[in-house]
Amino acid sequence: MLQPHQPLQDAAVPSQRIHPRDQAGPWHSEAVCRRDEAGLFFAPSKEPTAARLSREEAAKRVCARCPVMVECREHALLQPEPYGVWGGLTAAERRVVLARRRRREAELQRATRVAAAG
Repeated sequence: MLQPHQPLQDAAVPSQRIHPRDQAGPWHSEAVCRRDEAGLFFAPSKEPTAARLSREEAAKRVCARCPVMVECREHALLQPEPYGVWGGLTAAERRVVLARRRRREAELQRATRVAAAG
């Protein structure tokens, strides 16, 4: 797992899927953030709210131009990564996405059971 304040290029990233468009290496080898300090993506302790929001927006701008943003986001959702900006989403935003996915999955399972019983 990435540690706060650790440069991304030096961080150990858990096993990754190989993206079909790049069989030469894992998705994170193409990440734009590899050229930036991880401090942009991870909050320092006791960061004021205004500074945090500004830093997160700057991190999201880096993510927006990244060719592997979707792969990064899915990695962070599947792990799940508890800290930092991954794939253009903060930890709080990822929790919302995960909650929506769980609700959608539960609704699909209920619909499947109703259809099967019907």
